[in-house]
Amino acid sequence: MRSACFSVLLSLLFVLSASGADLPEGVRRVKVLSYPDCFELSNQEVRVTLGHHVGGRVLEYTYLGSNALYLDPKEAQWSESGENQRMASAGRFDIGPEYLIPKREKLWTGEWQVEAIGPRAVRLTSQPDDATGVQLIREFRLSTKGTHLSCEQIIKNISSETKYWSHWSRTFAVHGGIGVVPLTPETRRFPNGWIMYKQGKDPSIMLKPTDPNVRQRGNFLEVLAPTQFPKLGFDSHAGWMAYVMPHGQAFVKRYPSPKDGVYPEIAGLTLCFWYPPASQTPAIELEPHGPRNTIEPGKSASFKEDWYLLRHPFPAAGSQLNLDQLAAQVESEAR
Repeated sequence: MRSACFSVLLSLLFVLSASGADLPEGVRRVKVLSYPDCFELSNQEVRVTLGHHVGGRVLEYTYLGSNALYLDPKEAQWSESGENQRMASAGRFDIGPEYLIPKREKLWTGEWQVEAIGPRAVRLTSQPDDATGVQLIREFRLSTKGTHLSCEQIIKNISSETKYWSHWSRTFAVHGGIGVVPLTPETRRFPNGWIMYKQGKDPSIMLKPTDPNVRQRGNFLEVLAPTQFPKLGFDSHAGWMAYVMPHGQAFVKRYPSPKDGVYPEIAGLTLCFWYPPASQTPAIELEPHGPRNTIEPGKSASFKEDWYLLRHPFPAAGSQLNLDQLAAQVESEAR
């Protein structure tokens, strides 16, 4: 019954906002791959497109003609008939913890409701999900100028029991860049500032890993290329991470990382990188984790990521990033 009502509401919404003249400034409808009626947010420098057909996602985050997100071209095979519904790449969000939360297909790949809520602002709303007892609401707001994109996820408890889910970002960015994580020595829990998930028949967590593609320089960790095992966890509470891409832009995420928060992933991490070989998956995953929420019936909890795209040169062979300069850029952009 809920799914049927949701579909009716979604259809009504499309009818009510079918005319571009009815949309706020900086918002229009566009087609992306095979997805009709996506919403685009734009200013003079940036274009953001949002998809509701397969989860509530950011499909494009484009600055100076380059999309920072990896949108799998196979998603062009999607059809309204219901085939190929489960492909989900690009700007993905989720809730966790990863190894405790049940399957949640309505949230991850189900159809969402979409509506414009203001200039360069759109709200995406999931179907109610009985498996997790929640409904997700995501609000995206693009700044009037510049690249700042506010991404807020709201977890609404629709059940009769208290829920303890947390924010989990799972953004696919383009492959081949360098990840940068600022260290916070005063809150360090991992001996090296990071851990590695060993995968395979006998999975485990490596507490003191070493890898030639992860190095510390000053108060920063750099992930230079694919690692022996792709999933890496960090204990940083700096509240930001950066990913410098080969086309000369840094994808920056800023987010709250309270030091007194309870982080419910197995290793208590606050941030993950997933960096597989390009032959396996031509994308890297950027995963800020929020602290555990206590959400009573009828109540909600929210978590906001602030995204930026900054011009920053990718180092030539034999050279390296200027990490202090990058940190200064991040600090300046957030003012």
